[in-house]
Amino acid sequence: MSRSSRLRQLGPMSVLACALAASSAWAAQDPHAGHSQHTGHGNMATTEPATPKATPADTAPPREPIPAITDADRAAAFPAVDHHAMEHAPAITSLVLIDRLEGWQRDGHDGQAWEAQAWVGNDLNRVWLRTEGERNAGHTEAAQTELLYGRSVSPWWDVVAGVRHDTRPGDARSWAALGVQGLAPYKFEIAATAYLAEDGQIAATVEAEYELLLTNRLILQPRVEARLNGRDRVQFHESAGLSSLEAGLRLRYEVTRRFAPYVGISHGRHFGDGAQWDEDRGESSRETHYVVGVRLWF
Repeated sequence: MSRSSRLRQLGPMSVLACALAASSAWAAQDPHAGHSQHTGHGNMATTEPATPKATPADTAPPREPIPAITDADRAAAFPAVDHHAMEHAPAITSLVLIDRLEGWQRDGHDGQAWEAQAWVGNDLNRVWLRTEGERNAGHTEAAQTELLYGRSVSPWWDVVAGVRHDTRPGDARSWAALGVQGLAPYKFEIAATAYLAEDGQIAATVEAEYELLLTNRLILQPRVEARLNGRDRVQFHESAGLSSLEAGLRLRYEVTRRFAPYVGISHGRHFGDGAQWDEDRGESSRETHYVVGVRLWF
């Protein structure tokens, strides 16, 4: 008897029971039975999510909690400070700065010029010594020295007062001095001083300079200085009003912070009666020369 004939003789309920028994036997043999990823219902298909794989972080043992900070930990991180063993800055400090020490050659003659200052004191009170001068063809044409007391009136400005003594030009002469010096906005260094001479002459000088850092060691320094007088003084080559103006441009290289050679150009001229006096002596009222010098401090 064929298989189909036997199924017709068993009846519907017997066929269903046989089918269930066969399905159970197949499931027991295949452990993945019943977990098919696709089940069909007409043209629709449903995808079951894959089981996530375990990562090392899931299987790693739990980390130990951070222990609480103890007094021993605080003592090791912040040891006790012995204030008597600390080194404090000295109450009195000092500085010597030779801002310009330069030479040039013009019309077959050598020339030299200097400008230097030194101070000693603290942050509020200082004693200043300033000097500058010029030599040409072996003769000192101008030389002056100032001794000043300076008092700080702001973080950037000092008021100075004292005396000035000229040995050239003309006869020696002394002055009373009062002025201000400091750092203006945009880092312009300014020094403005008014003077009263023993012969009644009134004068003033204003200096301004700026340092432009081309590199960390290569610095370009423009500088301007103007001199004014209250009256004419022929023997001292002083004319009323704006007497003289000097402008310079110097490029220095700081081999060390304390030592810097430089090259530059300087232009100076006299105004008013001073220019006429130069022409009467056969001299030019304008001078331009290239300079070579050194700047140092200690």
